Amino acid sequence: MSRLIEINDLEVGFKTYGGEVQAVRGVSFYIEQGECIAVVGESGCGKSVTAKALLKLIPEPPGKIKSGSILFEGNDIIAYSKKQMQQIRGAEVSMIFQDPMTSLNPTMLIERQIGEVIAKHQKASRKQVYDRVIEIMKLVGIPNPEKRIKQYPHEFSGGMRQRVMIAIAMACNPKLLIADEPTTALDVTIQAQILELMKGLQEKFSTSIMLITHDLGVVASMAQRVLVFYAGKIVESSDVNEVFNNPKHPYTVGLLKSMPTLGIANKEMLATIDGTPPDLFKSPVGCSFMPRCEKAMRICKMAEPPMLDINETHQAACWLNHEKAPRYN
Repeated sequence: MSRLIEINDLEVGFKTYGGEVQAVRGVSFYIEQGECIAVVGESGCGKSVTAKALLKLIPEPPGKIKSGSILFEGNDIIAYSKKQMQQIRGAEVSMIFQDPMTSLNPTMLIERQIGEVIAKHQKASRKQVYDRVIEIMKLVGIPNPEKRIKQYPHEFSGGMRQRVMIAIAMACNPKLLIADEPTTALDVTIQAQILELMKGLQEKFSTSIMLITHDLGVVASMAQRVLVFYAGKIVESSDVNEVFNNPKHPYTVGLLKSMPTLGIANKEMLATIDGTPPDLFKSPVGCSFMPRCEKAMRICKMAEPPMLDINETHQAACWLNHEKAPRYN
């Protein structure tokens, strides 16, 4: 597989009355063609900001992409003009936002909301746009599409609105689909249907997926690789099996311990990660997770850990993985 998108040393900041919030701090990763990567971490760690930066949707001001590069098929899109980005958004890279009710326009028919993406990026007649809207509605599993496209978002259930959002995102068969919490606020049955739908679309069109989620069960069922974010940085990167079976960062260990497990016999309280994330108005000194880490060492207070190689596909930014550190179990 070849790399569809490659991010190098991305930094994003937001200016406020209290100073500049360093939301994304030197993030680097890649996504290969046809691959699904999962981005996990607690709220405020930089997941959604990173995703929006890939589409240059950071509002300026107060936000700004301060440095780094975003290579899409070898071209750095940070230097692209608004017109060039409009040609990419929706056609080459699409995004499913967190809340379909607030992302869909309540005053527009579903037909128009899906159709305007097709009309903008493809040379198609009104009849061709209509046929494509019907086709994509069927593809995402919305019954009776000829009737439903004449309705408004409030006439759809939460699961159906999410399907509409996926239909809009997939209307032009993009190469990369960014899904920001696509199953939030949906019940378990609908979640499973939405995930199966995304898997099917990925297999049919070889679409790459960047999946942002808090649900580690979703990660296990969808992703090939996992990026763990904390305080605006990637602290662990690995294939999905390694993360679940051999986590190498204390934060990742804490996330996994906080997962509920099936079984009546297990009556223990869920584990929690004590403390709060650091203040990103200024860069933390040393390891940003150090105040919350039970295994913190003296060096963790003094120097920020680099990404250390565990093996060819597994890296973690933790001094415990250094060759001179105590053995980490």
